[in-house]
Amino acid sequence: MSDVGLTVAVCGAGAMGLGIAQVAAQAGHPVIVFDPFAAALQRGRELFATNVTKDGVRGRLREPAEAVIERVVWTDVVDGLASAGLVIEAIVEDKAVKSALFDTIEAVVADTAMLMSNTSSLSVTELAAGRRVPGRFGGMHFFNPAPVMKLVEVVAGASTDSAVADRIVTLATAWGKVAVPVRDVPGFIVNRVARPYYAEGFRAWGENVAAPEAIDALLRGAGFRMGPLELADMIGHDVNYAVARSVYDAYFGQTQFVPQPAQSALVAAGWYGRKVGQGVYTYDGTNLTAPEPMAAPTASLIVAGHALDAGFTRLAGSASNGDVPDGMVDVDGILITSVDGRMAATLAEELGRPVGVIDWFGEQATAIGVSGSNPDAVRAAASLASRAGLPIHAVADRPGHVVLRTLAQLANAAGAAVRDQVANADGVDLAMRYGANYPFGPLAWAKEFGHARLRIVLNRIASGTGDGIYAASEYFRRTQ
Repeated sequence: MSDVGLTVAVCGAGAMGLGIAQVAAQAGHPVIVFDPFAAALQRGRELFATNVTKDGVRGRLREPAEAVIERVVWTDVVDGLASAGLVIEAIVEDKAVKSALFDTIEAVVADTAMLMSNTSSLSVTELAAGRRVPGRFGGMHFFNPAPVMKLVEVVAGASTDSAVADRIVTLATAWGKVAVPVRDVPGFIVNRVARPYYAEGFRAWGENVAAPEAIDALLRGAGFRMGPLELADMIGHDVNYAVARSVYDAYFGQTQFVPQPAQSALVAAGWYGRKVGQGVYTYDGTNLTAPEPMAAPTASLIVAGHALDAGFTRLAGSASNGDVPDGMVDVDGILITSVDGRMAATLAEELGRPVGVIDWFGEQATAIGVSGSNPDAVRAAASLASRAGLPIHAVADRPGHVVLRTLAQLANAAGAAVRDQVANADGVDLAMRYGANYPFGPLAWAKEFGHARLRIVLNRIASGTGDGIYAASEYFRRTQ
């Protein structure tokens, strides 16, 4: 059944509401935008026209901008929603306020109208409680800016009729979105699985592992559009930390979601990021200073053993064979290996020789992290890493180092989400790629890396840190 004639109502004339309205209008639906505040409604109407006109000029529309604009009607009275077959709420993230709004909506729309909340953190099941027809209630979590971001998490609460959820998935797909069915759990997929990306960045910064610029450069080097610290600065630490606290509290303090003290300190200081001019970085109208990569001397001799890692193999590929431990390269008498979850100091103690470590990097890497059991080992690791022709950043010796530790923990969180039946593996990967702009799905990365190898890495990090947060998820303990 085609839903092209379905009237879509959007409640809230803020940025998210306007974006959702634009998505529906561009798909050909009659759209109603409701906001009880006349001034907000008028501002929204003007901004909507501006946004759609700009997208028309940029060639992003399939029809004249005027046609999209004319498809939308604006009202500050709830009775104006009476003809809607789908109502999407996009107002303040407050359960009481949202519930009161749905009480008024139910009084004017037909019992067949579907009611959806754009909540990012509230329980859809709880919002549906007390509704006259709870089966028609669910969640459509869009990501900002809605016309650009592809993902829509379609959330089915305990009472949501499966036919309604299926219809919403079909509808969102027809709108050009990547619609992922999600079970109603705190954080859904993206806000749950993404927590380690921020947490690992703040933990590394809080432990003085490297300068924040280097931490961000290394994660950008792994393919992420922004490093975790600069991304949190952009989002706003008040918002990002509140989500971290909300997810942590909703899971009754599960340690895998623990907020980080370094970010808490920023919030306490009022250093919320770009919007106030100060966060991890200071924003004074100038560009942030790029991190200064370390100089890498050329080694006089490289002797390769059997390398485990594809990137590491590329670095050592032209070396001669020699009597070196598997997975290692001899650089001027110092053993170099790719990161495997252990500290360089631990390996050096076991082998009785200095050891340098090169952090994980993929084929599209733009930076490489190195560390070592002593300064000479760091320089030796840098000399080998320099063969890739990329900027090199020294980081403190720690279990899992920076990039691999972050990727492993993201995969761990993704595996736990599948174990908890939040979504299937493909759904989790799609959500992270299209809702968080990740360069790859965490579980696709884990499959390529190797589940058995990842289990070893995670358990080594857990052992080396003494922190069970890093223990391999049951998902990886059950799979090969």
